[in-house]
Amino acid sequence: MVTAQLVKELRERTGAGMMDCRKALEATAGDLDKAAEKLRMDGAAKADKKASRTAADGIVAIAENAGAVALVEVNSETDFVAKGADFQALANAAAKLALAAGPADVEALSQQKEGAQTLDEIRRALVAKIGENITIRRFQIVPKAAAATAIYVHPGAKIVSVVTLDQGDAELAKDLAMHVAASAPRFLSGNDVPKDVLDAERKIVEAQSAEQAAGKPAEIVAKMLDGKLRKFVAEITLLGQPFVKDPEQTVEKLLKAKGAQVARFVRFAVGEGIEKKATDFAAEVAAAAKG
Repeated sequence: MVTAQLVKELRERTGAGMMDCRKALEATAGDLDKAAEKLRMDGAAKADKKASRTAADGIVAIAENAGAVALVEVNSETDFVAKGADFQALANAAAKLALAAGPADVEALSQQKEGAQTLDEIRRALVAKIGENITIRRFQIVPKAAAATAIYVHPGAKIVSVVTLDQGDAELAKDLAMHVAASAPRFLSGNDVPKDVLDAERKIVEAQSAEQAAGKPAEIVAKMLDGKLRKFVAEITLLGQPFVKDPEQTVEKLLKAKGAQVARFVRFAVGEGIEKKATDFAAEVAAAAKG
């Protein structure tokens, strides 16, 4: 017989919903161990079914020690789930394990253990419990530099940035971390912009400027194109951008005035680069009603 006490014990042991616990116990004649295993297997199956659903919300979790900072993006389908305690616990555990283990990739991170379970087992159980797809999307370990390191977390933990300085103080690092979060530079300086990025932009600029270039001398056209490319490079590089707290000067000029030097920066924004499917809620409701 499946008693309320057995359901309570299984729920405390697995974190699964009450009805799922009762069904598992009924299917295993009240055997707690077998019921727990059934829930684990059912959870894995549910997680696999939901794996194709787009998870573009979530948070960026961080962990820090004396030598480095770890950023981990963990995604959910909705902001509601991202705010939940279980989801946040998964994300924070992922960040701590990434920092401690320094795994090679997300797959290796997912196999790290938090207590008796791997991160992937915890994730799958959470998918089964909550009913949304949840993914550990990416992580990065940022080594600290000789001078200051600052972390900026935008409210809601949707955008997180880290800046480390070879020279400079903590206040400047903090200002730059906020700037990186706001302005989203892709590279540190013009020297860091890959050739393929420049070549792709040059093609765009040439196509857009074809009408303006008509009839002009070749050297004038070349200068015009170079000017537009320089503007593009300034827009996507930290040193070339106007400083958010004083747009009259670039970050490069600010650093020179302060005698400072950026070692590296990282910016994670939740969902960037994920193609979100347009959802027709009216059609979904109509389909559900017909079902």
